Amino acid sequence: MSDKLTFLKNTAPFNGLPENVQVEISTLLEERSYPIETKVFEQGIQKLKGIQIIETGNFETFFLDHNKAKRKPETYLAGSICGGISILFNKRKSLKTVIATAGTHTYFLPRKDFKRICTEYEEFFDFFANDFGKRMLDDEYAHFYRNNSTLEDNYLVVDQLYSSTIKSVSYRNIIESHESTPIFEVAKKMSEQKTSCLFVTNNENQFIGFVTDITLRDRVIAGQISSKEPISSVMDDEIVSISADAYVYEAILLMFSSKSRYLLVEDDGKFVGFLSRNRLLSEQTKSPLVFIQSVKSATNIDELKSKWQKVPGIVAQLLERGVHAEIVNQVITTIADTISNKIIEDVIRKLGPPPAKFVFMVLGSEGRKELSLKTDQDNAIIYEDTSEDQRAMVRTYFLDFATQVSDKLNYVGFVYCDGDYMATNPNWTHSLSHWKYNYKNWIEEALPEAAVKFAAFFDCRAIYGDLEIMQNLREFVDEELKKPIEKFYVYLAKNALLYEPPLTYFRNIKTQKIESKEVFDIKTAMTPIVDLVRVYALQNRIFQRENTGERLRQLKDLGVFNQTQYNELTQSYYYLMGLRLKNQADQIIKHQVSPNNLIEINNLTKIEKVTLIEIFKTILNFQSGIKMKFTNSLI
Repeated sequence: MSDKLTFLKNTAPFNGLPENVQVEISTLLEERSYPIETKVFEQGIQKLKGIQIIETGNFETFFLDHNKAKRKPETYLAGSICGGISILFNKRKSLKTVIATAGTHTYFLPRKDFKRICTEYEEFFDFFANDFGKRMLDDEYAHFYRNNSTLEDNYLVVDQLYSSTIKSVSYRNIIESHESTPIFEVAKKMSEQKTSCLFVTNNENQFIGFVTDITLRDRVIAGQISSKEPISSVMDDEIVSISADAYVYEAILLMFSSKSRYLLVEDDGKFVGFLSRNRLLSEQTKSPLVFIQSVKSATNIDELKSKWQKVPGIVAQLLERGVHAEIVNQVITTIADTISNKIIEDVIRKLGPPPAKFVFMVLGSEGRKELSLKTDQDNAIIYEDTSEDQRAMVRTYFLDFATQVSDKLNYVGFVYCDGDYMATNPNWTHSLSHWKYNYKNWIEEALPEAAVKFAAFFDCRAIYGDLEIMQNLREFVDEELKKPIEKFYVYLAKNALLYEPPLTYFRNIKTQKIESKEVFDIKTAMTPIVDLVRVYALQNRIFQRENTGERLRQLKDLGVFNQTQYNELTQSYYYLMGLRLKNQADQIIKHQVSPNNLIEINNLTKIEKVTLIEIFKTILNFQSGIKMKFTNSLI
């Protein structure tokens, strides 16, 4: 056993595990020997019973193409692990054929023990997840991975992802300790319960934080904190929860947007368990959401650009399976947020720590989590108020920071904004007090041109930084909206009437000729719904509901819209959004052209044309309603 233990202590990722776990694993390892040319695994056929850790000798691994030629050959040397990716990300089927090319001796770890360690130790799982993500950057590797399983299997997982609720997932029991419990007792409890995450409660038995194995390593051992200190002194205090009735995809997106590895599951007003992000992802290995994990593992700007170029294929796959456009929007937005965060962190590493707390916020469609495949940059920066002698230095840093972030985003594929609504513009990088002045002025001194120009700033969302700054601004705006500001709503309402659905007098679709093609602008057709819903959301002070669908649901619950109106608006909006996304994906994938918002009328089926005409009639009717409600007094 001592030889096995010594070997584990010097082999990644086992060397990062606690010593007692290393000792346990060393007792589970089985010794195996393979003569030269032994076929250890066979591509796509054999189900792996465990992983092979090479002690001496080596393996040759490769894909076989349809001509039985070897593709992507690799040599696995001593210390390499074979089979981990196949078990975690390919339903146990061997991705590649594996041949012992020399007298090879390995240690075999059974699958159930391997998966248990992956579940209990996040960094151990990350070792394989990051390796898989980097390999998927290679188009040839990704091609063989996608073709390893049948298309039906791939679609099945996608369907389950968007139709299964949290209740259908096997979540783990909550292990908890009081905030005053000494650190060493918590560590002992985690060891006894074999959990890598423990939640912390207060005197009212409310969850106020959590700790993980990584917490104990980085903050206690590395920080040389006494193990007798209370666990509250080292815990993470950001608790994120989700309803057991929510869908699996919502849980994964929430984990990425909140940067949380764990979610408490709430059912009927009580917390009943918790979910691990890695566990959810390992169970959804063919879903587009695993792609987000690979984006997080990208190491340079070129990899991020390559990732963004793959998004149209993901969008096309989701739409082909009938996944709702609202969900597709959220997937695109989460990928975009992840890329933006990677770029922001890279720029901060180069410039040094920011001289003040700040948030990087996005506006417009990205602020509403409604990104399409034709997207430009709409962003701004809010930084905390600083002393007068620091202001010039702080402002210079953030303008330089904004320029570098914007340039990198443009390189990846998020082009510069033609209207210059970007943080690089000095008008849109300011202190919190200045931003409060902006919003106060837009609301109180309402002007028609301001309603058009600044409406997007009421669709804003922080994607990086100190979220308390954003919350402070939101609370300020909420107070401003309580004041008698009828003129503000009137001008916003008039803004929602600027764009009319493309209908002729005889109720046919109105088109324009561009390059000999009859087209209409679908973004312009959708804009009245966005603007209409924004007016009602601001009037009812639910502007913090981010996307149009969420705002509509809340407005229905408040009685602003009845069930029929809600159904008509929601179905209309997301039908248009689905058509818009499909058209853009086709432009990129099939026609290799830059996406736009122009729909060619001759490419639509008769049913699609009839549906669009009915949708445009619905929008006209709602515009008539908003005209009566908000602008009748000025007519």
